[in-house]
Amino acid sequence: MKILIACERSGVLRDAFIARGHDAISCDLQPTAIPGPHYQGDVFDIIDDNFDMMIAHPPCTRLCVSGARWFKDKRVEQKNAAGFFLQLVYRKIKKICIENPVGIMSTLYRKPDQYIQPYEFGDDASKKTGLWLKGLPALKIEPARYVKPRMVCSCGEVYPYDQEFSKGCPKCGAGHAKPRWANQCDSGQNKLGPSPDRAEIRAKTYQGIASSMALQWG
Repeated sequence: MKILIACERSGVLRDAFIARGHDAISCDLQPTAIPGPHYQGDVFDIIDDNFDMMIAHPPCTRLCVSGARWFKDKRVEQKNAAGFFLQLVYRKIKKICIENPVGIMSTLYRKPDQYIQPYEFGDDASKKTGLWLKGLPALKIEPARYVKPRMVCSCGEVYPYDQEFSKGCPKCGAGHAKPRWANQCDSGQNKLGPSPDRAEIRAKTYQGIASSMALQWG
């Protein structure tokens, strides 16, 4: 198949499809992070080039729940971001997946067909992501690939997932701990601090999800 990976420069998803024999190209305003077929520029320059499938990652800064406190001051940016999302949705491509974190498109457009987590596909990370699908089935989750979190007590002590807490935390006596994956702080927030490439790192497709998309949809 001829596949467009839109608004994504990491090359992870593109290369997963290429490895399975597909003609895949990524597209982003920035250059590709790793060598491979990539169009640097506006996705609408190439979007109508007879692609069989498109997997798109429209910018989520103005659409995700985590930025909701800024929406009142940034209505124009929010409107433009939602319009860009919908322009991707309504392209005449038979198979489409639009990927975005939890956000306002569930209300402005419709709820996603499914939510997925990296830890469901073999990566030690948490990032709830919605998939809006057209002509594609929901991704099947393989229980054998599920990555268990570590358990973090309110005192900061870390324990294995199967730790018994009926008698309380061995260190402080508290009887409750929360599950945390490798990319989360004890509070549950993402560990990444402010940096020039923070958005790029957060937007990168996890390898386990990329491999499953290529296997199941390719």
